[in-house]
Amino acid sequence: QVLLVESGGGLVQAGDSLRLSCAASGRTFSSVTMGWFRQAPGKEREFVASIRWSTGSTWYSDSLKGRFSISRDNTKRTVYLQMNDLQPEDTAIYYCAASRTYARTLLQEYDNWGQGTQVTVSS
Repeated sequence: QVLLVESGGGLVQAGDSLRLSCAASGRTFSSVTMGWFRQAPGKEREFVASIRWSTGSTWYSDSLKGRFSISRDNTKRTVYLQMNDLQPEDTAIYYCAASRTYARTLLQEYDNWGQGTQVTVSS
């Protein structure tokens, strides 16, 4: 089991930036890919970005590429999501997830989830 703890969420104004962190512990050696997803009120959880621990290869939601950036620190077993030029439509709970496979964008490929961190963007 991999334990994931997100942090860094909060209330910001439109145009601001935030960096989310996801610290992984436990059987982290079993995870191959880390991902960020988000869920807005009344909407389904959607893919944001993912990254391979080993190579650092990344994938992004087409609609967010350019504003959001995912990175990882292997020594700290931590994954980050840098979010720039935040807009009210980015308001959501952001979840970190781990996959034991060469997952990319599909929610069902991830089998460990954090509790989420709330990001609220005011206009």
